Amino acid sequence: MAKKVVATLKREGGTKYVRVVKAVKSPKTGAYTFREEIVPEDQVNDFLNAK
Repeated sequence: MAKKVVATLKREGGTKYVRVVKAVKSPKTGAYTFREEIVPEDQVNDFLNAK
């Protein structure tokens, strides 16, 4: 399945997408969870800086 996602992210002439994984710490338990999204390449910093 990962190969299929990577293949669809590399379309020519369209918007380039990247897969971003962010570690988020739970305020209740202190454990880390991972939030994963596919976002356009120019919105990566917005995703990582969002709380």
